[in-house]
Amino acid sequence: MFDLSPLDLSGRILDCAAGPASFNAEASQKEYRVVSCDPLYRLTAGEIQARIEETQEIVLAGAEANRDRYVWKDIASPARLGEVRMEAMQRFLDDFSQGFRQERYRTDGLPALDFDDDTFDLALCSHFLFTYSEQLSADLHLTAVEEMCRVASEARIFPLLNYDGEPSPHLRPLLNELRTRGYRAETRRVPYEFQIGGNQLLCVEAPQG
Repeated sequence: MFDLSPLDLSGRILDCAAGPASFNAEASQKEYRVVSCDPLYRLTAGEIQARIEETQEIVLAGAEANRDRYVWKDIASPARLGEVRMEAMQRFLDDFSQGFRQERYRTDGLPALDFDDDTFDLALCSHFLFTYSEQLSADLHLTAVEEMCRVASEARIFPLLNYDGEPSPHLRPLLNELRTRGYRAETRRVPYEFQIGGNQLLCVEAPQG
């Protein structure tokens, strides 16, 4: 979904609003340098597991009820989605306690990140900004993207659709404002699509000089 090249993966990566995902665990096994941040990480592994189990049936019921919004190709069905989701979350849970001690998992939450300027080469954010457009204001989106660009040379946000699969109303105003402020901001198609039409990311780089 982020169209990560070997060069991208060789740098320092920050995963924002990362949630109980397996990216950090799998990347660290390959000796990539990834830090994931999410206020969720204030909880213990057991507490996070309980939350996952509580929401699993709700997530699957939603996928079944709205299955016409998704591309059932790599994942063939809502049932298979549940299996893939739980497998990834189990990898996260197995890695979390050790990763937290190693400071690969941090409790920072957008739009405020407790990192120095230019700590990372790339900051990623999936299924948070734009996805929750109804809950998160346009101002928060702008502040969050600027914060990602403060701590990293480049920010990538995916997807550009809201939770209901519609284009986010925040995208065009955000692009215009970022460009007005001197940021390089563009949308880019990626070789991944699960939400129908959800195959684009936003790439942003801070002003130079």
